This record gives sequence, C-alpha cells and structure tokens, in this order.
Amino acid sequence: MPEVHEHRLKRLQMRSMRRGIKEMDLILSAYAEARLPQMDDAGLTLYDQMLNENDHDLYLWVSGQDEAPAEYTALVTDIRGQLADARG
Repeated sequence: MPEVHEHRLKRLQMRSMRRGIKEMDLILSAYAEARLPQMDDAGLTLYDQMLNENDHDLYLWVSGQDEAPAEYTALVTDIRGQLADARG
C-alpha cells in the first residue's frame, strides 16, 4: 500500500530534523519546511534517498567542501540556495 502523501511529508520532515549532527538538523529541517510541500513524488523519492547518506558527507556537499554525487547535484544546489535565501 502506497504511503499517504501527507504522511510521507511528515516522515521526511522528521528525518530532516533528527540527523546525526546539529548543523544538518538545522539545515535540512529548514529546507524540508520550505521546499518539501511543493515537491513532486520523484523529488520526494530523491530527497528520501539522500537522507540515507552519511551526515558528514551531506554536510561536506551542502557546505561546498566536497562534490555531491551526480544524482544529488541539483538537490544539493537547491539546499544551498535555500540556505543562502534564509541567511538573507
């Protein structure tokens, strides 16, 4: 049985807030709140897959210290953009 869209959003938002390092908690929870409601199923699936990656790797990608894998490049770029917008 497919996951109800609203439940999927809540699950992904919770996974975004409960990361291994505080920096990623803050970055991903803000991103999830701002962007997930507008994402289509393919975008949510990709985000869900990315959340399975190691937090330290995610932090390096989002902070620009390392290059994200090709499948996540656009998503990581969007996270960086949302982070920059939030900083003003």
